[in-house]
Amino acid sequence: MELDAKRIAVIFKAFCDENRIKILQLLSDGEKCACKLLEEMQITQPTLSHHMKILCDSGIVEGRKEGKWMYYSISKKGTAYARMCFDALTASEHTKETQSCCEK
Repeated sequence: MELDAKRIAVIFKAFCDENRIKILQLLSDGEKCACKLLEEMQITQPTLSHHMKILCDSGIVEGRKEGKWMYYSISKKGTAYARMCFDALTASEHTKETQSCCEK
């Protein structure tokens, strides 16, 4: 399988911030309104918007607008793709130890 390095970088960028990890933990038990995330995270609205853009761009989180509020949830399709990318990147094609390419 050929992997798109730029897309994978966007996905893994989503996991590279403590606040985004906390947001994912809050979303792990179901959909949350942005107002609830703001309350739980104790961050400003512009900061939350920044993190949610990164999470949504990655495909890990999806948002839906209802009235004036945004509701966010973890995307099953997005997380499955992230797992597949991680597995593909870390899979070893060799089951036994190979000889070093550098001579001593």
